[in-house]
Amino acid sequence: MKNLICILTLTFLIISACTTPKTISEKAPAAIPTIKTIPEQLAQAQLDAYNGHDLEAFLKPYAEDVKVYQFPNTLQFEGKETMRKNYQFLENTPDLHCELVNRIVEGNTIIDHENVTIDKDKPPFKAIAIYKIKDGKIAEVYFIQ
Repeated sequence: MKNLICILTLTFLIISACTTPKTISEKAPAAIPTIKTIPEQLAQAQLDAYNGHDLEAFLKPYAEDVKVYQFPNTLQFEGKETMRKNYQFLENTPDLHCELVNRIVEGNTIIDHENVTIDKDKPPFKAIAIYKIKDGKIAEVYFIQ
């Protein structure tokens, strides 16, 4: 009887060890949404801050001399301080939200397809943002609407 209990206990422990949920790092890569690159981390950080209405966190990933364009090459403004002034609305637009529809990462370029809501009583508008990363910061942004 003692041997049977030992065998059953040992069998239970082996089965438990084999079926214990794996840690995130042990799961298959396709099963885990991951941020693959520093450029993608920068794009995601500014998106998260945008949706959190946090202007200072939003500005953090951008280069001091960031250039913002209307696609393909119309310069809208330049510099983080000008961006700070232009994005003050983040802090006082409670319905503002950007839904990421799709993201393409190719080297130092991130292309985000977005649905942007400004007022919850109005339909969102579609936008595409292209981020160019240089020296670990977002150096250029191109918007298509």
